[in-house]
Amino acid sequence: MTTSTDHPSTRPLALVTGVGRTVGIGAGIARRLAASGWDIAFTYWTPYDERMSWGIESGAAPAITDTLTEHGAAAVAVEADLSDPDAPARVFDEVGCRPGGVTALVMCHCESVDSGLLDTTVESFDRHFAVNARATWLLIREYGRRFAAAPGSGRIIALTSDHTVHNLPYGASKGALDRITLAAAHELAHLGITANVVNPGPVDTGWMTEEVRAQVLRQTPLNRLGTPQDTAHLVDFLCSPEGQWINGQLLLSNGGFA
Repeated sequence: MTTSTDHPSTRPLALVTGVGRTVGIGAGIARRLAASGWDIAFTYWTPYDERMSWGIESGAAPAITDTLTEHGAAAVAVEADLSDPDAPARVFDEVGCRPGGVTALVMCHCESVDSGLLDTTVESFDRHFAVNARATWLLIREYGRRFAAAPGSGRIIALTSDHTVHNLPYGASKGALDRITLAAAHELAHLGITANVVNPGPVDTGWMTEEVRAQVLRQTPLNRLGTPQDTAHLVDFLCSPEGQWINGQLLLSNGGFA
């Protein structure tokens, strides 16, 4: 774990998972929340990036931490393999030891490896569900058990996707994530916590080919690609007092992508 400061803070704390690269959606959300007055704890998992086509971004966690502190936030970075069922409790142990604990839980982590009905392996299928579904449940469970912030201030937000064709384990496990997260809107209502799911549509954070970019542009009425900032603005609103009445929703924030 790395931390930017050890002095007490009066800012609420948001835990943002899946913040491994400076260009990612998670990093964009963390920066937006920091600018809006939140302290930030974030998780990352370097071996996942190492397996992906974009590779490891050396120094990403310290760079993100520096950006957050520029906005006045205390920042804590925790490397965590969320396929490990013990990881969520460990993350909360490391970041939640302060009055009020974690006020907002924003889940951007994922396992995403393309494969379809005929070529998905059992190992890959199980890993997708461990990271995208089981870890989501375990993070929400730890959050709910430990929640100590003011009633009405609690927020749970998870990022989802409806891309299942040729991306079977990713899309199927994200569907499970949706149901798990939306259940929290009812089961944690007595704590004054809202829970919503955001589908940002296709956002180019380094994974799109030119062919994919062209296809996305053809299917998007606004004729541009989505950015991490687009998602971050919605998450920021949902975490604000003004966003309290939005609860138990799956929200599309995709520029009209069809």
